[in-house]
Amino acid sequence: MAVAWIGNRETLVERAVAHAATLLGSSRCPVFSFDTDIHGTRAAIALAERVGAAYDHIEGAALARETALITDKGAMTIAPGEARRRGDMLVIVGDLPKEYDGFLADLANSVPDLSERNAREIFLVGTGRAMPSFLNGAKATRLAAGKTGLAATLAALRAQCAGRKVSAPVSKFDDFAAALAAAKFPVFLFSGLTSDTFALEMLQGLVADLNGKARASSLHLPASESGWGSALASTWMTGFAPRTGFARGFPEFDPWRFDIGRMILAGEADLHLRVSTGKPAPVPKGKTLPLIMLAKTLKPVAGAAVTFAIGEAGIDHDAIVYRVRTGTLNSVAVPAASALPSAAEIIRSIGGHVSPEAGWPC
Repeated sequence: MAVAWIGNRETLVERAVAHAATLLGSSRCPVFSFDTDIHGTRAAIALAERVGAAYDHIEGAALARETALITDKGAMTIAPGEARRRGDMLVIVGDLPKEYDGFLADLANSVPDLSERNAREIFLVGTGRAMPSFLNGAKATRLAAGKTGLAATLAALRAQCAGRKVSAPVSKFDDFAAALAAAKFPVFLFSGLTSDTFALEMLQGLVADLNGKARASSLHLPASESGWGSALASTWMTGFAPRTGFARGFPEFDPWRFDIGRMILAGEADLHLRVSTGKPAPVPKGKTLPLIMLAKTLKPVAGAAVTFAIGEAGIDHDAIVYRVRTGTLNSVAVPAASALPSAAEIIRSIGGHVSPEAGWPC
């Protein structure tokens, strides 16, 4: 089975690796974007350091909002297991990523076993029309401040909880206030996928206000599980989350400057290395530039200078991944690995051609 192409011509992996290394070596401003496991992330960041590249996750915009919340403002969060066992009031803020529907269904259709109340009350914050499918018939009350956005609804909710007047009252607020008064442990579930920076900050302000008189917390459901794993790996390797660059020989974090989509659109980059081991995502539009593509594919990616067929982490080979259900990194062992190489293997091979004398991080 073919696993490497230069242009649209099948070739040996060794030749494709050497050609990719040559392209990187001649690049003055390479950029990396990836969606991979911890091993792939570590290899990509190590290669970025060698060639002076900037890097970001494929879901970079949403992850940037989440990391900005944690690093700039802070957040009161708990582990998923604690939410499941103690949360007798669940408040789902905005639309959450579909990949968590199974976890949310478990929450919605179970009861807390470490709570005096043998039930959960569920509220939805936002203007969605239909009830989410993961509720499976469980009763939920929607809170919305007219047709205002999520941030404005949270602001109104926070103001009304503090006893202040608002121009657009939140619907069903009396039900919400009564549930808060009776709850022993309210938990607010949020994600940066559809919530903007203001909404995330307003939510944490509300949680902080509630903790002045009782106990409440929030559960962070990342916009991307692989993305949050990459953010953790990036932080322990460089001290910074993604949207970091090595142009000056050391890591620099700048969420605007190293926004890979913006860099490509502005014509600042001259080479793009992209790793996509899961579902395909569109390549950022902008100035046409050489593309080194690592993806689970049976044919060369259109327009790519070099394409490598790689396996999917946790499906085709063993992997270390972030999992929301545990709130930490998990080891995934597959019964039988496929013949496809991992992203980390290909990236390390390219790095060996770029600077053979350099070591790799442990």
